[in-house]
Amino acid sequence: MTNGTYNQIVSFIWGIADDCLRDVYVRGKYRDVILPMTVIRRLDAVLEDTKDNVLQMKKNLDEAGILNQTDALCTAANQSFYNASPFILKDLKSRAKNQQLKADFIAYLDGFSPNVQEILEKFKFRNQLDTMIEADILGAVIEKFVSPTINLSPNPVLDDQGDVRLPGLDNHSMGVIFEELIRKFNEENNEEAGEHFTPRDVVELMADVIFMPIKDKIKDGTYLCYDGASGTGGMLTIADQRLSQLAQENGKDVSIHLYGQEINPETYAIAKADLLLKGDGKEADNIYYGSTLSNDDNAAMEFDFMLSNPPYGKAWKTDAERLGGKSDITDPRFVVNFKDDPEFKMIPRISDGQMLFLANNVAKMKHGTPLGSRIAEVHNGSSLFTGDAGQGESNFRRYIIESDYLEAIIALPESMFYNTGIATYIWVVTNRKEDRRNDKVQLIDATDLKAPLRKNLGNKNCELTPEICQEIMAIYQAFEETEHSKIFDNEAFGYWKIAVERPLRLQVTVNQQQVEAFHPVAEAAKDLPVYQLMTAFLQRHPDYNSDDYNQFEALLNDLVKEKNLKFPAKRKKLIRDHFAQRDETAKEVVSKELKKEKADPRSGKFQVGNRVVEYEADKELGDTEQIPLTYQGGIQAFFEKEVLPYAPDAWIDTDKTQIGYEVSFTKYFYKPVQLRSIEEIAADIRALEAETEGLLQEIIGG
Repeated sequence: MTNGTYNQIVSFIWGIADDCLRDVYVRGKYRDVILPMTVIRRLDAVLEDTKDNVLQMKKNLDEAGILNQTDALCTAANQSFYNASPFILKDLKSRAKNQQLKADFIAYLDGFSPNVQEILEKFKFRNQLDTMIEADILGAVIEKFVSPTINLSPNPVLDDQGDVRLPGLDNHSMGVIFEELIRKFNEENNEEAGEHFTPRDVVELMADVIFMPIKDKIKDGTYLCYDGASGTGGMLTIADQRLSQLAQENGKDVSIHLYGQEINPETYAIAKADLLLKGDGKEADNIYYGSTLSNDDNAAMEFDFMLSNPPYGKAWKTDAERLGGKSDITDPRFVVNFKDDPEFKMIPRISDGQMLFLANNVAKMKHGTPLGSRIAEVHNGSSLFTGDAGQGESNFRRYIIESDYLEAIIALPESMFYNTGIATYIWVVTNRKEDRRNDKVQLIDATDLKAPLRKNLGNKNCELTPEICQEIMAIYQAFEETEHSKIFDNEAFGYWKIAVERPLRLQVTVNQQQVEAFHPVAEAAKDLPVYQLMTAFLQRHPDYNSDDYNQFEALLNDLVKEKNLKFPAKRKKLIRDHFAQRDETAKEVVSKELKKEKADPRSGKFQVGNRVVEYEADKELGDTEQIPLTYQGGIQAFFEKEVLPYAPDAWIDTDKTQIGYEVSFTKYFYKPVQLRSIEEIAADIRALEAETEGLLQEIIGG
């Protein structure tokens, strides 16, 4: 297909919208008619040559009473789809009456095979018929699509002398034209289309990242490509093209199979239609409709290559409920056996499920092949750092980094996407790193590698030209420290989060005034016996005042036993809250005595006389610290150097220690602003003074 033919067809189809739909549909709704009609016309043109065969087969099957006719009719059509109605599209343009046209056109649509029916259903194309009939434009639209001035058939149109007047359109060329129509509609309607449309320049870079590092390792054989958030199928299409190209350049014979899943009905229809138009009927069957998170139609599959741009900042509450509720999810994609934890949870907050798509891809990696699997996935910045140590997002980062799956993260320029100007990043994940990349992660700052667009497309104001993509790939494949590239050991992104506790210290005062004030407190708690207990205590210990709460509690326990009272925790708390006050000069409150353990003040086990005890922690003095996994000497060295000099009575609650991971591009690529010298500032001030000299006198005098 020449550029002239390509441009002519795209312009012609694009012009149908302006010619026929302008006064009936708003511009953003043109796609609701044009995209399904393009699919219908192409399928119709492909089926024309075998129409008689299909009708004869249909008659034979009906007469034989055979109900399951799909396979036989596809065979008769010599395609993976068919139309068994008595019409072809050209028959319908001559209908004089609208109602007859509507009836015949519906019969024509009903004649398509089930796979085409599903596409029409997801397009909701039948919903447009009443509008088109009422506006009297259905016939005009059909007539435009069957116009003799364009050819959407795979066969050439000949002139009277037998020469080619219009060349035939092969499946690949038709697919490219359809993609261009999608792109143009997305640009026209970018405020919503950006949710499921990734700019081609970004996809091209993702394909490079996936395939270029292993292009020399591609062998003869079958490869599976997958996108769990497939949208219109653009990533799968480009992956197919790039892998085929590299295989051909290396003289390899490869068979590529595409798989995907999409939850948006229209984009799902576009993806399936695109594959059908390219002649990939079987591939179209591998694109599934529904939520990848809660209804994974590829649960038993593993893939060689995976590319995705999942929705970010989008809640997944419905999926969580379908999976059994966030706290009860057991799906092995998101809950794994890792680091001696059989239920290591990588489940993010409900408000943003983007990392679940990457976890889904990681779960589908091949582990038994020489190439393993390679993944490229686009995320926003929150995937780098949201989630505290031990929470789902951090756990997932820990899982892929400590498993040595994370190969690189590429920071893209801002305003690369149609519907958002925020920062975005390509995560590159593989279970077959090159030896030089083992136990390391490369961060690439490509935020200033961009070319401006002549005209903004929604939020998109820049692009990655082929030359810029090559530059980024050169940085990536060189694997060297540069202005744009930083290389880190895996553990550089990890940290321990420790809980630093300090002992609770209480001063106790029991006097007549306090006991009297305690009466309404006990009465409100419906526990007058505790008031009577404190009255008895006051009688035995008048005007009691102590900086040792442990001694007070021991005396109180003696009195409780003597009076044969119960002394539950609730009653103890009532007394403490009223009669004790925090005092950092008081003695530490003992929580419990340890019978069989040795003293270790750093972990909260203290020697008091001949006893080893744990102190009760003061909730107001408790704190947390983040300690890099790379800190020399680890947790204890940090604690002794950074904590004990300032809080000698502190200890670490080891039960609360967690490991977390986060990635900070800002920290690693920070460029301090160069401040101007005093001389430059002084020179500017003098220049301003010279400019305004005499101005005040002018104003006053004038």
